[in-house]
Amino acid sequence: MPDTVRLTSLAHGGGCGCKLSPAVLRDILAGMPAAGAFPDLLVGAETSDDAAVWRLNERQALVATTDFFMPVVDDPFDFGRIAATNALSDIYAMGATPIFALAIVGMPVDRMPVEMIRDILAGGASVCAQAGVPIAGGHSIDSAHPDQASRGGRVQRGAQTGPAGGGGL
Repeated sequence: MPDTVRLTSLAHGGGCGCKLSPAVLRDILAGMPAAGAFPDLLVGAETSDDAAVWRLNERQALVATTDFFMPVVDDPFDFGRIAATNALSDIYAMGATPIFALAIVGMPVDRMPVEMIRDILAGGASVCAQAGVPIAGGHSIDSAHPDQASRGGRVQRGAQTGPAGGGGL
């Protein structure tokens, strides 16, 4: 295993650059059955938002998202910070406040030093700590690409009960 791995050399597109285009995704999902009528699902797949919103009661809703983010820089700590910031921004863009995060990591462990992966996670953890968001767990896989899905989380919205709107960075 090399001592130094350039993170950006492991990605065929940086950041969200590896995301499927809306047209390709629409073609893939065209034959899928509709989710059905769920009156508490305020924002679902049909809106193509980066998060879903589920009404818990008349005053609160849950916003959930996951995020994969490919390297845009070679510094592992900075990459972790950027990826976590991007994932948290999906929650904030929905008008919500993160209450916890789950770390999802896919890294080629045979091609990257353990310390590098640890530094990526430390960068993400630093952003979550700064935002006051605990990392409550997550999932990891040995992957051919460093698909470090940073921090996705569940949050509670305030008093609004209508659709949260959407968008992502």
